[in-house]
Amino acid sequence: NALQKTPAPFSTNSLDAFISPNTLNLSSFTKLLKKLQEIHPEASRDKIVDALLEVRKNNKGILSGLSISSIVERTSVIL
Repeated sequence: NALQKTPAPFSTNSLDAFISPNTLNLSSFTKLLKKLQEIHPEASRDKIVDALLEVRKNNKGILSGLSISSIVERTSVIL
């Protein structure tokens, strides 16, 4: 009976549901960050990440569906 606890699958699903919509492919994120750092050398990494989070917030909480160039453009406006 101890092995049949229901919170474990719920926790796993919650974690998957929490992580999936909020993560960019790491290599895409790295490329995006590098491109933004090249365009805005005066901006700190933290400031760029904050601007990206703002873009995501303004796009109903997601970045997927936006092209890289669109994300760069929107982030640049904020920066």
